[in-house]
Amino acid sequence: MKNVITIMSKEFTRFFTDKRMVAMTLMPAVLIYVIYSLMGSTLGSVFEPSKDHEPLIYSINTPESISQMFTGSEINIINSNAGEINSIKDKINEKEADLLIIFPADFDEMVAAQIHNISQDNPDTQPAPNIEIYYNATEPNSHQTYITLNALFDVYKNSLVNIFSVAGTDLASQEDFMATVISTLMPMLLMLFLYSGCMALALESITGEKERGTLATLLVSPLKRSELAAGKILSLAVLSFLSGIITAAATILSLPNLMGGEGGIIDVAIYSIVDYMLLACVILSVLLLMVVMLSIVSAFARTVKEAGQAATPLMILVMVVGISGMFGAGSQTEAIYYMIPLYGSVQSMSGIFSFEYSTLNVTVACLSALLYACLGGFILTKMFNSEKVMFSR
Repeated sequence: MKNVITIMSKEFTRFFTDKRMVAMTLMPAVLIYVIYSLMGSTLGSVFEPSKDHEPLIYSINTPESISQMFTGSEINIINSNAGEINSIKDKINEKEADLLIIFPADFDEMVAAQIHNISQDNPDTQPAPNIEIYYNATEPNSHQTYITLNALFDVYKNSLVNIFSVAGTDLASQEDFMATVISTLMPMLLMLFLYSGCMALALESITGEKERGTLATLLVSPLKRSELAAGKILSLAVLSFLSGIITAAATILSLPNLMGGEGGIIDVAIYSIVDYMLLACVILSVLLLMVVMLSIVSAFARTVKEAGQAATPLMILVMVVGISGMFGAGSQTEAIYYMIPLYGSVQSMSGIFSFEYSTLNVTVACLSALLYACLGGFILTKMFNSEKVMFSR
């Protein structure tokens, strides 16, 4: 262990004394927070209606009953004639008007006839009067005005024949909502952040030293190749963990801004200490697996550029596996799925964030990832023992 700790100490010293590398590690977290916040404010201004907007609504054949319904409200309707329909539609398309409502000429009479037929249980009822509403869904103010008027017409329709009423109550708590959002986004984001941190550090630590010739010096020293591989893997795992946690924290802090909130942070207190401990175990185990995978790729490559190209397919694989957590009805329940490399870790993260995890399945995922990492470490040691691989130019 003394030699392994020496290698880890060397890697930590190289990282923390290199201001450029530290800045590159922190930069993604800063950029994510800034970009997500800007995206949230920009999307909010594009897709949210203006709070002080006064709807411009045109109406054809406005019946007396509808006029009385809008009396005293903040909705003002401009009465127009049928000859102006096309010009009003053009205004709506050009976002100069919000809505056009066309009523049947005898709307009130048709409604009265409908009420009479229903009260008399008359099977020969006439067709119900149809109200045509034209709006522009690409204009937030127009779309919001349509939703508001449609709700008012539903209330008015129900008030004519009061057969029954419906009262909806949302049983989902704020914690349930936050857990749903976090469990959908965070597994994919965490996998990408962890992999990105591993990629930047592993390529520089192995291929970079190999390209500069400093790795050859370590290989000809009395140090065992297995100790060198273990020291590299463990140090890269610790540094990658710090990078991933910083970036994940920046993402959590920026999620309310991205979702159009008023600011602040998501209340992470909804998760218990046990949840965080299980999540840390999952992250550390999959992190070791990623480090080993990238270390093997880096050991094969002759230059940092070549290693970056070889690591790209792995990034696509991690991205696809991370996205898989966004689909389906919750996490998998069978333990066999948690034995699949990377996928089992994503399912564990999704289950922990949504409070639907099984401790057994999470344990299986962690042990499987560690087993695959040990197998990869054995392969990496064999590669370090190969002069052809390590001294290739």
